[in-house]
Amino acid sequence: SIGEFLYVEQMKVPQDGGKKIYSCNEGNLHSWDQPIKDFVKDCKNSGYAARYVGSMVSDVHRTLLYGGVFVYPADKKSKKGKLRVLYEGYPMAMITEQAGGMASTGMFLGKIGRILEVVPEHIHDRC
Repeated sequence: SIGEFLYVEQMKVPQDGGKKIYSCNEGNLHSWDQPIKDFVKDCKNSGYAARYVGSMVSDVHRTLLYGGVFVYPADKKSKKGKLRVLYEGYPMAMITEQAGGMASTGMFLGKIGRILEVVPEHIHDRC
């Protein structure tokens, strides 16, 4: 380690969407809302490959490099979502959008929107 950040390359999501990869923790499938279950099933049926490391940074990095979709949905236990807005949602959404991708809340508080437009009420709010 040299204790420095190194510029390696311009990060851009592939224009055509890249490889058909989906990334999510399917171990939580039983507690997801039906539309999320249907989406994952559609991914499987349309030839998407499942790739899940379990580290959001690693999974998002792969998605930026090769394309695909990263999903971390709310579930019955975490109804407001799993990612903490300020220190997980915002940073990954900013990087993803700057690379030409999209960072959506999915259906959150009755509407679909950008993670970067979520207004947290508390420091540890989730999205």
